[in-house]
Amino acid sequence: MRYELLDRRVGKIVFAILLFVASFLAKAQTSDKPNILWIVSEDNSPFIGAYGDTFATTPNIDKLATQGVLYTNAFATAPVCAPSRSTLITGMYPPSLGTENMRSTYPIPDFVKFYPKYLREAGYYTSNNVKKDYNVDQDQEDAWDESSNSATYTKRKPGQPFFAIFNTTISHESCLHTFIPNDKLRHDPAKVPIPPYHPNTPEMRHDWAQYYDKVEDMDTFVGKVLADLEASGEAENTIVFYYSDHGGVLGRSKRFMYESGLHIPMVIRFPKKYAHLAPGQPGTKTDRIVTFLDFAPTLLSLAGVPIPDYMPGKAFLGTQNTPERQYAHAFRGRMDERIDLVRSVRDKKYRYIRNYMPHKIYGQYLEYLWKAPSMGSWEAAYKAGTLNDVQKKFWETKPVEELFDVDADPHNVNNLAGDPKYAAILKRMRQANHDYVIDSKDVGFLPEAMMEEISGIIPLYDYARSGHYEVKKVVETAELASQGDPKNVEKMMKMLKDKDPIIRYWAATGCTILGHHATPAKYDLLSLLSDKEVSVRIAAAEALTKLGEKQKAVDALIDALKQGNQMARVQALSVLDQLGDEARKAYPAVKAVIVGEKVDGSYDIRAAERIIAKAEGK
Repeated sequence: MRYELLDRRVGKIVFAILLFVASFLAKAQTSDKPNILWIVSEDNSPFIGAYGDTFATTPNIDKLATQGVLYTNAFATAPVCAPSRSTLITGMYPPSLGTENMRSTYPIPDFVKFYPKYLREAGYYTSNNVKKDYNVDQDQEDAWDESSNSATYTKRKPGQPFFAIFNTTISHESCLHTFIPNDKLRHDPAKVPIPPYHPNTPEMRHDWAQYYDKVEDMDTFVGKVLADLEASGEAENTIVFYYSDHGGVLGRSKRFMYESGLHIPMVIRFPKKYAHLAPGQPGTKTDRIVTFLDFAPTLLSLAGVPIPDYMPGKAFLGTQNTPERQYAHAFRGRMDERIDLVRSVRDKKYRYIRNYMPHKIYGQYLEYLWKAPSMGSWEAAYKAGTLNDVQKKFWETKPVEELFDVDADPHNVNNLAGDPKYAAILKRMRQANHDYVIDSKDVGFLPEAMMEEISGIIPLYDYARSGHYEVKKVVETAELASQGDPKNVEKMMKMLKDKDPIIRYWAATGCTILGHHATPAKYDLLSLLSDKEVSVRIAAAEALTKLGEKQKAVDALIDALKQGNQMARVQALSVLDQLGDEARKAYPAVKAVIVGEKVDGSYDIRAAERIIAKAEGK
């Protein structure tokens, strides 16, 4: 008995020792992990002194650049917030995931975790202050220890490593919606640099100057976050990222597939303790291409957390660092109430853009975008005929392909796609885009009315892998349709009868792009007005408006407005808006859409209100 008691005491002592050692090792392991702080600004391109912008007032970010590494080739995957943030939080490409359109709330697969979950499981305290806007149907609230306007790393346990986001909306597009008088501005409208695609109107100069003021205010915010970090005593344990969620903010930047919409500022500072993880010495630059697709893998790599196989990005720092990527891919889908489909590829010198709906002008009216006074002045100048060739392109239909030498043409105004000297580069970039949209199983080629229905049954990501989505055939049909080549009429006519509604949709869209050249397809298009898929009916109706069948087309569009599918209504309203007075028969149905309270995401109501306002001369 005495020996049994002794054995028990020894056992307890051994167990206590083992528990202590395990606890010690766990704490030691945790203490070796770096803190990581993300400072995120909104809607701003590299309007930063450290990037060579001499008109900008950004002393805090400039100082950060002297202490860290500045990335000259950092890119958002989308030129707008919600789809861009969807990339960041999931580590996945939204056109693959079904989270491409602005805004949408389609479900994602259960296996997709918001990346902070992996950090929490590894012992990190995760805080988000405060914006989310992830473009998914359901927020994973357990990804954060706290997400609120008071969330901060100071609430963690003693010694616990942290990952903290501080997001500022100071430079957001909405900063232009409240007019500040010229004499109250710190940046002089008379001296503000105007890009060549913008007209030199008083409103444009004012908005640019006001925006530079807001960028300066944003820089002050960055300085405060850095000062608070220093005061906390954690600066020497913390890797600091500063970046913007996409480019911006005046017309043709945010939402558009140029450098002005996709190129972002990014600086990363490494304390001495983690200097071995840096890609260069303090005050240096790197031209490595990085995109938002790489951020989640890189964060996990820095934290020593295994990167999930489903994340396609490339870690550019940490223990799981990968070889440099050759291309940055980007996308544009529906922007609020206006439909479009664009893809882009960027290497270190060239940007390639593929417009799959070239019949739609760049400057489609968006209620939110038009709240900036500069947009109205630009449109008025176009209507008055006072714009030069570069400035008026925004109000015209798009070329199928665009290619820009970014070094020689940072504003992307000289399209080289038709220049024989660049034929080899165009072919290479075109192929890179073609391969990527197929390999990534890009579901953005689905008409969104179909997306809405499919996602009620299965996540779009899973649908693309179910065997029902022939992505290669769909993409190649969209490529053929968007070319607008009259030689393709017979092919389009054959595709109008395809068993796959997605193919029929793109064939009908191709007929719209062909205009009167699609006359041989008129009979087949008329038959599609009774197609079982509403998006196909609408696409056929749009094509028929070009072929002298406007009343039959309007009847089909009226019927589409009565459907229970919001995205079908948005698609139909887009066509009716283009018809102007010839759509008068549809006005009662359009007014019927404007019922109930308009909330964020009521894009059909926005589009309907626009049609009625134009009809009433407002």
